[in-house]
Amino acid sequence: MEDNIHDYPIDGVLDLHMFQPREVKSVLNEYLHECRTRDILQVRIIHGKGKGVLRDIVHSYLENSAEVVEYSTASDSSSWGATLVLLAPHK
Repeated sequence: MEDNIHDYPIDGVLDLHMFQPREVKSVLNEYLHECRTRDILQVRIIHGKGKGVLRDIVHSYLENSAEVVEYSTASDSSSWGATLVLLAPHK
């Protein structure tokens, strides 16, 4: 099921549980771009703990994205089930 990111609320929290692993990179690309457009520069990406497949996909994407200033796993109770991202301001 391909979900359109424009039907997803752009509020700085992206829960990837509803997306297939093959969709994650395109979802991240669209969602983070839309966040920057709306000046939402701090984003929480929820990928879950599981086997770490989604986390690895997310971190690989973030590592190679020019829009990302920095990212880290959450330090709250979700720990490595979520990643916090700081985006560069939209020019």
